[in-house]
Amino acid sequence: MELQQQFEAAVARSKELTQRPSNEELLRLYALYKQGSEGDVTGDRPGGFDFKAIAKYDAWAELKGKSKEDAMNEYIAFMDNLYHQYK
Repeated sequence: MELQQQFEAAVARSKELTQRPSNEELLRLYALYKQGSEGDVTGDRPGGFDFKAIAKYDAWAELKGKSKEDAMNEYIAFMDNLYHQYK
């Protein structure tokens, strides 16, 4: 299976979890997904009191410079671990 197809399958599997992963795990999934699908973070860091948006932006920004392919592979592996843990 091609990397893009494996990535999309892992994204689909994320919706099948029966328990909610921790906030840290969800942030990591989000950041890897965004890096794998869009590349480096763009735009300004959210300000004010939107702490959720700030946390998501910061998590994604930490992956700056990581290739889309590496991020996809990490997402797939991380999702496999979560799937076995929370399914």
